Amino acid sequence: MTTIGLIRHGITDWNYLGKAQGVSDIPLNKIGKKQASAIGDRLSKEEKWDLIITSDLSRAIETGKIIGNKIDLNISHIDKKIREINCGKIEGTTEEERIQIWGDNWRELDLGMEELEEVSKRGIDFIEEINGLYRGKRVLVVSHGALIGLTLKRLLPERFPTTYIDNTSLTILSYAEEKWDCILYNCTNHLN
Repeated sequence: MTTIGLIRHGITDWNYLGKAQGVSDIPLNKIGKKQASAIGDRLSKEEKWDLIITSDLSRAIETGKIIGNKIDLNISHIDKKIREINCGKIEGTTEEERIQIWGDNWRELDLGMEELEEVSKRGIDFIEEINGLYRGKRVLVVSHGALIGLTLKRLLPERFPTTYIDNTSLTILSYAEEKWDCILYNCTNHLN
């Protein structure tokens, strides 16, 4: 059985302010570092993991390094495929600012955002690649909210018509008998 633990990076100042981050390379803030440490502590007390893969954005890499220090693993691979959705012109803006600039129907405009279908395809391609390369292993993946959520929605549409992913939440996928299952979703018990 292949097991993939999907973790959203810790919180950043832009997350806190409600700004769209997309591919802007925003670092963790102090709270985000504490969140990463908390999930690292949690994972150090649970089953062992074989490797850590992160997106190429610093907030994911930093989260992965903090977790790795807690569970005695280095980041094995940094992968651009699991970076966040490219938000185009809306990066760095809040919902209120988007409405002020482009109006209430800003979502209907072409503002250079990556298509949701493309994001979910990147996520599925990555999951399939990991399953092929690391069959039977336990792989931690530190990525981003939209990428994780859209991947889950495409991988298990009957279970996830919509998704929301919290910062440093743990979602666990397992692959056995030629099918995927989600055995834990968006768990943040370590933050309590």
